[in-house]
Amino acid sequence: MSDQVKQARNWKAAAATASAVALIAIVGLIVVICRDSGLFGNAAVNVDVTEAPVSESIADESEETADVTADASEAGETAEASETAETSAAVEIDPLSLWTEGSEAREALISYIDTVTDESSPDYIPVENRIAVFDMDGTILCETDPYYFDHCILMYRVLEDPDYKDKASAFEKDVAKRIKALCEGDKTVKVSMVEHGQAVASAFAGMTIEEFEDYVAEFKKQPAPGYEGMTRGEAYYKPMLEVIDYLQANDFKVYIVSGTDRLIVRGLIKDSVDIPRNQLIGSDETLVATGQGDTDGEEYTFTDQDKLVLGGEFIIKNLNTNKVTVIMEEIGVQPVLSFGNSTGDAAMAEFVTSNNPYKSLAFMLCCDDTERENGNVSKADKMKDLCAEYGWVPVSMKNDWTTIYGEGVKRK
Repeated sequence: MSDQVKQARNWKAAAATASAVALIAIVGLIVVICRDSGLFGNAAVNVDVTEAPVSESIADESEETADVTADASEAGETAEASETAETSAAVEIDPLSLWTEGSEAREALISYIDTVTDESSPDYIPVENRIAVFDMDGTILCETDPYYFDHCILMYRVLEDPDYKDKASAFEKDVAKRIKALCEGDKTVKVSMVEHGQAVASAFAGMTIEEFEDYVAEFKKQPAPGYEGMTRGEAYYKPMLEVIDYLQANDFKVYIVSGTDRLIVRGLIKDSVDIPRNQLIGSDETLVATGQGDTDGEEYTFTDQDKLVLGGEFIIKNLNTNKVTVIMEEIGVQPVLSFGNSTGDAAMAEFVTSNNPYKSLAFMLCCDDTERENGNVSKADKMKDLCAEYGWVPVSMKNDWTTIYGEGVKRK
């Protein structure tokens, strides 16, 4: 037992003895007063203060208490030491464990984060300026299975949905059938992004925002056609989800800036990736109040009877320079990190890395894995060439990742 513990016990024992003596004196005084005043009537009052060795009893209890306190203190110290050890161990856990050891892209990102979060570094970035923007399809989510998610959901809505296929317009059916032909390998067919955006807007017109997002959430439960062991909504690149977690742990605010319809993005991301709704940006369509009719929104006042519904008109496809303009419209700050995978993300990458007051980087995924993913080596090689030309950091899905979708998922 340490001297400090012994000294603590002696002090407590002494204090307990003094308290006991004072208590005995007070009890005796009360008895005398009550007896003299007749409060006890004729009843005999016998208080033997000599029989019970109160001071010794309290002292013993105090010593036991001291033992417990000491034990608790020692236990607390042990627990604190254990917690510290666990914290240290957690800090040492590899934040990018699904990335190949020695990957240049992995090392570039880690080195960047270490530098810009170090207050003593000349490249330190204040928290409020730590903004990262991510494309979605082909960057954090399977891009083609067998085609883009937003194209597949349109095909289902127009050609298969029993509640809508008989109501679909000729235009919607034409666009959906051409998309289907593309999925089946017909390279002579063309579908413009504007045509697709307009077909989506009209096919879901009249739905509330919640109804549309729920529709997306239900559709993403379907099995991923080209894979075994996952649904469409589980088709996230796990190494890229690690990147998002890593950035957020270092006080970066992460935005999705996608060419996919904004409301589809919300439905896809919901319950899958921890990014707030107001940090999800995509292509847009009109929204109107249910009682608005043909009246312009400038002339109509929303009432307590109204709901917001999809208005049926396509506004903008969020690709290339449109991504740059929407970033400044909705974020208002030049990001310092960009993650994309196609030429549709090139403008965003250049905007992030050009004339930036802070150290900045752009990463581009290269779809070069044809065994675990529906890759395209020719397309990947072109992206690698662009990375070399513009100074972007290429990410090889084949060589930089130990997994793509996780264990138990296989490409058919």
